[in-house]
Amino acid sequence: MPLVPPLDPNHDPETKKLAEFFNETLGFCPNSILTMQHRPAISKAFINLNKAVMANEGRVTSALKRMIAWVSSNATGCRYCQAHAIRAAERYGAEQEQLDNIWDYRTHPSFSEAERAALDFSLQASQVPNGVDAEIKERLYQYWNEGEIVEMLGVISLFGYLNRWNDSQGTDIEDGAVESANQYLGKHGWEKGKHDGGRY
Repeated sequence: MPLVPPLDPNHDPETKKLAEFFNETLGFCPNSILTMQHRPAISKAFINLNKAVMANEGRVTSALKRMIAWVSSNATGCRYCQAHAIRAAERYGAEQEQLDNIWDYRTHPSFSEAERAALDFSLQASQVPNGVDAEIKERLYQYWNEGEIVEMLGVISLFGYLNRWNDSQGTDIEDGAVESANQYLGKHGWEKGKHDGGRY
């Protein structure tokens, strides 16, 4: 069982309406949102932040944003968010070769140098202590403008919140997310871990 159980999707009508966003991104409302609605101000603010961060304002595609989220979640070890990010990347049209080789983004030919710079930024920004340095900055500016870098950092920061939330919570992982994680990440050892419903 998770630290705090999720509430019924109908608990807060405003959260339920906002959470329709996740039917597009994931195909279901995440248990993390259903738990946040113990304090509806948090669930509503989070969904609105999520929508703002994931909006397409430039060349940072929806698929790349979800791969940035995956790298961030992989760096922090949150298996719940790893599964959600790879599922959303799939649903937003990431290339099959990229999904199959996300672990090898630094060397696999399906990733461009611009994507590698973005994903390395995510990796370094998600570490403690933070690893973003002058070299990362220089590489980012070779390919991306300031607004696009802000979008990327928005994704990384959003998933920093989600990684802490879901790993501390031990959020039960949904079947759809497990299916995507097993397909793309299972060969590298992904498993539910604490998100299988039996931690507490």
